[in-house]
Amino acid sequence: MREDATEPGSKLLRAWQLAVLRFAVTREDDDRMHALGVAGEIDRLGGAAGDAFHFFRRTTAELCAAISGRGADQDGVVRRFLAQIDHVRLRRAVDAAIAKDRAKDCTPPSLAAGRIKPSPDLWRGLPSRRATGT
Repeated sequence: MREDATEPGSKLLRAWQLAVLRFAVTREDDDRMHALGVAGEIDRLGGAAGDAFHFFRRTTAELCAAISGRGADQDGVVRRFLAQIDHVRLRRAVDAAIAKDRAKDCTPPSLAAGRIKPSPDLWRGLPSRRATGT
């Protein structure tokens, strides 16, 4: 069941997803702390006594670790988070931000390696530059 975007809980959930996106883009500790703060607000809405409900804080910590390249089952954590995002554009943005760093780990093929080397006979038959200046 998809929540209506106008409900307060849904707005807070979207704010959490956007906070995770921001961390995925910047990888700054301030943005990680902001995402954890939003997760804490959502956990407090759960109504559990004290600190009993901490699903979003735990999930955010696992997600931030996975995005940073630390933690166990990084791909699984990221895939589960992406699968839970209903908004297509947001899901694509998060996926692109996370894939951006993973693409840095792979070395792209060299463009120069695919070029054809010029033949030594390339300039045969043309007048030399020195001969034209009379």
